[in-house]
Order: sequence, then C-alpha cells, then structure tokens
Amino acid sequence: MFTDGGCSPDPGPGGYGVVLRCGSKRAEACGGFRRTTNNRMEIYAVIRGLELLKKSCDVTVYSDSQYLVKAMAKGWAAAWKRRGWWRTKTERAANPDLWQRLLDLCGGHQVRFVWVRGHAGNRENERCDQLTHAGRRQPNLPADEGFGRQAESLVRRGG
Repeated sequence: MFTDGGCSPDPGPGGYGVVLRCGSKRAEACGGFRRTTNNRMEIYAVIRGLELLKKSCDVTVYSDSQYLVKAMAKGWAAAWKRRGWWRTKTERAANPDLWQRLLDLCGGHQVRFVWVRGHAGNRENERCDQLTHAGRRQPNLPADEGFGRQAESLVRRGG
C-alpha cells in the first residue's frame, strides 16, 4: 500500500491518495476534506487504504510522512493511547480520533510501515501525490469533523 496526503495551504483543503497492489491486482482511491491538515490527510490515507481491504492481510504501508511512519513503527501512537492521548505530561497528542481508527484497523492486519522519500521518483508515491491533489480539488468536499473538534478545543484552551 502506498499512501500520501496533503493540504494547500495547511490547514486548508486537503486530499489523500492510496494505491493498493497485490500481485497483478491494483486499486486506487482518493478524496478529501474542505478544511483539514497535512498530518490528518497522511493518517487518513492509510485508514482509507486499510478500510478497502476485504480480509486480513499482511500489508506494507509506504508513506513519505516521517510523522506517520515513526508514530506507528516506533509505537508512539500506541503509547499516546495508553496515556489517554497525552504525548507528554503537559502536551496532548494531536489527531487522537484518527490515531484511534488507525490503531483499530491495524489490529485486523499485519502492518509494517516504511518511509519513502517524497518526490524522489518512486512511481507509486508520485501517483499517490497526483491522487492527493485530485482529491483535494473535488467539488463539495465534506467537512473533516475531527479537525473541527480539535480546532475548537485549541481555541477553548487558548492554543
């Protein structure tokens, strides 16, 4: 599975792209939200890709997001969850709604995360980038409810 996500500007309209390959089979997906962040779209791309799988699989996820890959491969996201979505004693983890969904979905598969350099000639990563741009340009993009709730809580806390 190859994934990408992004916004322009950040935050702003965002999109995600996914390429799934299994043997000779190939599937692509893209979409977006009218206001979100780059990091949310990077996480959401993997969520969408895992949701497309019809049965439990061994999956290697290739992403150009070090934030995503490190959070999953080094167990950061699982640790944030164990601590009630706190990164440190004073700092909350961002995007807990998406991390929770991703961790739940990974529980049904064997998933390995691998970082790939973005915009470096990797054919599938480049295709995901194209899908991401197409996704954020779709008409009538839905709201990213999780981003809205997260932004509201930051305003209430003064952050």
